[in-house]
Amino acid sequence: MSALSRDEVAHVAMLARIQLSDAELDTLSGQLEQIVGFVASVGEVAADEIPPMSHPLPLTNVTREDVVRPSLTAEEALAMAPATEQQRFAVPRILDED
Repeated sequence: MSALSRDEVAHVAMLARIQLSDAELDTLSGQLEQIVGFVASVGEVAADEIPPMSHPLPLTNVTREDVVRPSLTAEEALAMAPATEQQRFAVPRILDED
């Protein structure tokens, strides 16, 4: 694998709208070359029989059971509303759409 040139690093910095000094370009070209090498080594380790995954551990949602509890009726909920319309809360219109 060939090393990244200063021109390539400068081009990437320009695309990212990052202004770099000459010293930073020299430093980053070496660091980015190492990063590219690390990413390439991951590709070498991955085997065809290992399925791709988004997380190393299985994730499960922890949920509670859906239990019906006593609650307000529609009339009770709307009783203290400043304005209602067709058994719903009436709110001011914010868009001029029909």
